[in-house]
Amino acid sequence: MIPVIENEVSQHGWMTIQQFTDVIAIAGMSPGPIATNSAILVGYSTAGITGAIISALGILLPSLLLVIGVATFFVKLHHYPIVKSIFYGLRPIVTSLIIYAAITFSLSNNLISLKVSWHSVSLILIFGISLFVLLRLRWHPVYVIVLSGLVGIALY
Repeated sequence: MIPVIENEVSQHGWMTIQQFTDVIAIAGMSPGPIATNSAILVGYSTAGITGAIISALGILLPSLLLVIGVATFFVKLHHYPIVKSIFYGLRPIVTSLIIYAAITFSLSNNLISLKVSWHSVSLILIFGISLFVLLRLRWHPVYVIVLSGLVGIALY
């Protein structure tokens, strides 16, 4: 959803790419889904409380209705092995879509570039170390966010 929101924001000129990048950073640190938080922040930035409410409804209602519809059928079919296999097969696709969105967002906002520079290498190192301490050392995400922010202050 983030690339879709970014496309709409840039197409309508609601905010600059830097402002949208800041919105994504804030939305990522806030509790809840990042796309929902981003849409609400963009709506608020564009049209105040009314924009935030309309953005929240616009991003939540279609998903809610779709989930209710799928859940109605899934309850009746979830015990079939073919359905379990389908959902098991969808896992890597969902993961790749998330990775694709992250890479596309990073490239379009000049957070990383395909050129090797000190800046891009340091960002990849922060990412790699953060991922390592989250997965292997089982650090709490709040500690990782705070420490990454402090490293960002020190480096940039």
